[in-house]
Amino acid sequence: MERLELNDASMGECVQRAAAVLARGGVIIYPTDTLYGLGADAFSDEAVGAVYAIKGRNENKPIHCVVADMEMAGRYAEVSDDARLLAKEFFPGALTLVLSAKGGSASGGKKKPEFGHGIGRYRNTIGIRIPDNEFCLSLAREFGQPFTTTSANAAGKPHAFSINGILEQLGAVAARIDLTVDAGDILPRMASTVVDLSGEEPVILREGAIPVADVWNAIRAEA
Repeated sequence: MERLELNDASMGECVQRAAAVLARGGVIIYPTDTLYGLGADAFSDEAVGAVYAIKGRNENKPIHCVVADMEMAGRYAEVSDDARLLAKEFFPGALTLVLSAKGGSASGGKKKPEFGHGIGRYRNTIGIRIPDNEFCLSLAREFGQPFTTTSANAAGKPHAFSINGILEQLGAVAARIDLTVDAGDILPRMASTVVDLSGEEPVILREGAIPVADVWNAIRAEA
């Protein structure tokens, strides 16, 4: 496992090395605006499978992805008016939007070919994040497509806020991780708030760093 220290001087190198690992189907640990995450090519069956295995996560539970901007999101998802509204209000930030997959059943068409793989396997929705984190956004631009974002902890275990804490918790399975990008200890923070916009009405799936009341106020202000 390769380990890189992230700082202002090393940002460019860390982004390039991480993008290269993602491109060859590897898995990284990287910092976000909330927690450390496990990153892999979002539409690679093998890479996403490795993320599930590292976490010990049930494959019936979805994994979301980081995109660079809403233009990138629009290549893979049906971006509704509510999605644009919440993106304008809260992105970049600790919000995840669950949207209908581009061409998925909700829109009456055929899914994009890549969406039958990775996080899109057996699903008609895609969860997107645009974190308020320079490394994440730079990596999304460098990689040129979505990569997974799921907390870098074993399923059912507490979040760890340092690379050493994460590796200790994961144990032997951490050997499957190709690269860690170490930004030091992250202050304990809540995970992102998750809003499902794939149906007729918005549904809050998880309240996190952004209060539910703020989400509803933003939507109702434009109603």
